[in-house]
Amino acid sequence: MERLLVIFLSAAIALGFYFLCIILVRKSSVQKYILSHENLLHPNAICYWRTAIAFVAYLFYFFLGLQTLAIIIFSIAAVLDGVDGLVARSCDLVSEWGKWLDPMCDKLTYLPPMIGFAYIGILQPKLVWILVAIELVGQFLVRHVLALLKLSGAANNFGKIKAIICFALVVFCSLLDKKPDVINMGDEVLIACIVLASASIVFKFVPNRLYADILSTLNFFCGISSLYLTYQHHLVWAIMIIIMGQLFDLFDGRMAEKHGGTKYGPYLDDIADFISFGLAPAYIIIKSGGTVSWLFGFIFLCGVAFRLIRFLTVDKKRKDLPPGIFNGLPCPAGAMVVLGASLVASPNLLSAIAMISVGLMISNIQFAHLGRVMLKQIPKPVFIMTSSMITLSIAYIFKTKNVEMFGYLLSGAVLLYIITGRRKPASIQLPEAD
Repeated sequence: MERLLVIFLSAAIALGFYFLCIILVRKSSVQKYILSHENLLHPNAICYWRTAIAFVAYLFYFFLGLQTLAIIIFSIAAVLDGVDGLVARSCDLVSEWGKWLDPMCDKLTYLPPMIGFAYIGILQPKLVWILVAIELVGQFLVRHVLALLKLSGAANNFGKIKAIICFALVVFCSLLDKKPDVINMGDEVLIACIVLASASIVFKFVPNRLYADILSTLNFFCGISSLYLTYQHHLVWAIMIIIMGQLFDLFDGRMAEKHGGTKYGPYLDDIADFISFGLAPAYIIIKSGGTVSWLFGFIFLCGVAFRLIRFLTVDKKRKDLPPGIFNGLPCPAGAMVVLGASLVASPNLLSAIAMISVGLMISNIQFAHLGRVMLKQIPKPVFIMTSSMITLSIAYIFKTKNVEMFGYLLSGAVLLYIITGRRKPASIQLPEAD
């Protein structure tokens, strides 16, 4: 069978098995059965099972030449990473040992095949061993230090997204092994895994109440960095840095709501937004050329300033705006309109699109907040899978250096948000007459 067909088949089997488990584990009869057979079906037992299954797949692939069977077996092992969590939550079988065991079994599932692919020339051995070192330090040394400091060692989103990307990378390497003509972006994905693994460790030591301010600070420095990169004519890198700032901005408010923050947090957030989503995109408009690009860049900057000032002085005090609903297109989305167009449109067309963005930002059209409203409606497994796919897409764009694809991807993403994030104005509830 063709390797790509094998991968699709194994993915279909694994996902079908996962969704079947979701349906079954909700039934009380199944939960009772699991509790009566804990020696085989306890979440910790599932961790042991999937590690053993992954080891069998490793032997089949690298030593016995049974690669098709190995890919299917590995896909089942990867999906079992989600099944053990389902069982733990549904049957109330969460344990301290399980919190340590689950990430350890993840590492024992995807690190050995990564090492195998490194030594047959598909991945760079140096990068693989860097990831192995970070993972082992995080699993043993960092968790021990966290226990001494009485801090939580629970997995965060960085670690969960990294694990899914690592599983996907192993499957992708199996495709490259059979089809070397496919674009090899394995090392770029591996670098993303290293960054996510490092971030997962660092944020375990950060007090929760500082999360929002740290994210806002990172957003601010992304804006400053983008200005410098635009000045140096590195337009794509400048845009990528702003996108990173948007990711930080996406969650700073949510972290402030969840964990609290400092008194300087709101001011830092507004300054970072103005730099990253106002000044930096305006400078990109100016640098793109055009007869009066400076004028359109200035108008865009004024539009963002108006949008932020109106939000602080008017919209926050309105009683008819539900929490998480914005009056006018949010500044990050308005910046995204300009960023995507700057990579695919002519200077004059970019100026026109920038004016459309300004019109949407200063309008009274209501949009839902992506992080506080829309993402909360998405199941967490879907969110993590989507984040993984976005990371893989960015790695592919970096590898192929396809600037137009990047531009169309950004434009498509913001268009999707404008369509799905649109909200009907809430009616004002007037007091009843006496």
